[in-house]
Amino acid sequence: MRTRVTELLGIQYPIIQGGMQWVGTAELASAVANAGGLGILTALTQPTPDELRLEIQRCRGMTDRPFGVNLTILPAITPPPYAEYLRAIIESGIKIVETAGNSPKDFIGLLKQHDIKVVHKCTSVRHAQSAERHGVDIVSIDGFECAGHPGEDDVPNMILIPAAVRALKIPIVASGGIGDGRGMAAAFALGAEGINMGTRFMCTKEAPIHDNIKQALVSATERDTSLMFRTMHNTARVYKNAIAEEVVAMEKRGAKFEEVRPLVAGARGKVALRNGDVNGGVVSAGMVIGLIDDIPSCADLIQRIVGECREHLNAARLMASA
Repeated sequence: MRTRVTELLGIQYPIIQGGMQWVGTAELASAVANAGGLGILTALTQPTPDELRLEIQRCRGMTDRPFGVNLTILPAITPPPYAEYLRAIIESGIKIVETAGNSPKDFIGLLKQHDIKVVHKCTSVRHAQSAERHGVDIVSIDGFECAGHPGEDDVPNMILIPAAVRALKIPIVASGGIGDGRGMAAAFALGAEGINMGTRFMCTKEAPIHDNIKQALVSATERDTSLMFRTMHNTARVYKNAIAEEVVAMEKRGAKFEEVRPLVAGARGKVALRNGDVNGGVVSAGMVIGLIDDIPSCADLIQRIVGECREHLNAARLMASA
């Protein structure tokens, strides 16, 4: 399966495991890489740049195939030492970086000096065009269906992908709402040259989260996500658990972020993912949970998706030629 994405990234299949806080560790990234996709370590899951260096080494001990590192750049009162994390990435010899959040323009020059390919996640065409102007190699376009932060435009992928493909010259990766081969085939039909999956990879054997969380996502329907922080113009799509419903209710009463902060603290979500308390913290999840009904290995999942994709593209060709 060859596209500009596989050529640029040196991978067998154009399937990327998106960077996920607390989930993008060596266990998952190496499993995806060994299965022919692009595994991604999440830099800020590691408490310090030095610990990121060790995680990169650990991942290299589990795979000899390409993998990348996600660096999400977000505004904060006390921001992480992004420059130091970037130095750890470069000095560790990583050749693929996924950026997300704010524009990576301040980092692109340095990454390019070291021949590092940059995949930037965007939620709008205008941001994708800006990323292209600043020199990223691939844009991962996030539709409204996605987990995490879908932006504030509320544009789903049936519109967003072809709009981005029409506007950009660099390759587009479709992200959000994809969990099987039908979704991959649809993304290709819309003009994307690869797919990015986060929630689907959470429900795999190698994902470093408690089985209770995986089973909750498998049991959920497409209606079991919530949109938090809408009133704060920082929308986040998460699994609809007790925490999410409480936050949404507080927002409707006019609560500000400081009032909900104890409920949505990242450390609380990390503990919930580890100990399996489904209602213990925020669990990011996309609407694709309605299409997930098992917990395969990453290898089985990727082979299944590729096979299904080919079947659906062939079926579409037959229908078009009939």
